[in-house]
Amino acid sequence: MTADREIGVAVVGFGWMGQVHSRAWARLAQHYPDAPLRPRFVAVADPDEGRRRHAMDAYGFADAVADWGALLERDDLDVISVCGPNFVHREVGEAVARSGRHLWIEKPAGRSAEDTAAIAAAVHEAGVMSAVGFNYRNAPAVAHARELVASGRLGRLESIDVRMLADYSAHPDGALSWRFDPAYAGTGVLGDLASHGFDLALHVGGDSLGGLVELVADQSTFITERPVATGAVSHYSRGGDGPRGPVGNEDVASALLRFGAGARGYLTSSRVAVGEQCTYTIDVRGTEGALSWDFRRMGELRLCLGTDYLDAPWETRYVQAGDGDLAAFQPGSGMAMGFDDLKVVECRALVESIHTGKPHGATIDDAVVAARLVDAMVRSYEERRWVTP
Repeated sequence: MTADREIGVAVVGFGWMGQVHSRAWARLAQHYPDAPLRPRFVAVADPDEGRRRHAMDAYGFADAVADWGALLERDDLDVISVCGPNFVHREVGEAVARSGRHLWIEKPAGRSAEDTAAIAAAVHEAGVMSAVGFNYRNAPAVAHARELVASGRLGRLESIDVRMLADYSAHPDGALSWRFDPAYAGTGVLGDLASHGFDLALHVGGDSLGGLVELVADQSTFITERPVATGAVSHYSRGGDGPRGPVGNEDVASALLRFGAGARGYLTSSRVAVGEQCTYTIDVRGTEGALSWDFRRMGELRLCLGTDYLDAPWETRYVQAGDGDLAAFQPGSGMAMGFDDLKVVECRALVESIHTGKPHGATIDDAVVAARLVDAMVRSYEERRWVTP
């Protein structure tokens, strides 16, 4: 570890998510002045020259290189954010861990559960700390929801349902990027959104659920061809009038869920849901109450508690200073937070893990759980049956 409470930080992949990570590192001390370690921006690795220049000019990184392997030859790095596409996660994640650096990696952490488990094995063998980008669990309202479930306020859990709906691939002329090719992405919406949904359900339900023990799934690809991409493209890029190629993974997927303690549930996800941008919701119902959260209204938690069983009313509870990490961002109840704020919370958890040597927040082990559940959905669909993850 470098001196003066500093840790040398590098980022692999400086697209949107690499920049989100960098902003989180930059804002860490602003929101957590008691953070035990302070980041020092050392280097970025990205094949695009414009992104490398932007990393140095706008974010203050001291160096930028095209080849991520060059980062591992340095002696001034302690932690590396891996924000490239799915097909580099395993190679880079394993190499980062084996080099003795701590790892902050975006989900799904590989193209399959095999990839994710390999990264996890490297992390544990090296004895380094890890963080994974399951940021929705960091919302203060979600933290309060988890507390309510754990305290028994909802009674015995009966159902937990999650929707992860987006429209970023809804246009039929959306460019055929790496995301639509199983060789590069693995699954489609399953790895991209359903993995978030599984983590959210298991995090909020906690020990009260008894784990997810069985599921049956369905999936479909509605837009089967797209215009071939030229150059680097984002989620939302449109293709041209040139040749079109096949989409190799799923647009939508759903599953019925059975939990170990007896609760039931469903998860549904789509990347082609017209009219939905980031409809990420969770509904939890128990024998004595219910709660509901929607990412689009991040600071609100709908509650049905302490009422009769019939004609029970709902109320909206706005987040308060004691909920999760709200006080680190806003001075009073009900004030809004944003997506980037949740990544700062994630960053703080990783720094605490590095400082204490004990895991905090979502780690690579949580990614392994989600990846195995995604693989179980694929297996269930292919074998047309209920499966045990």
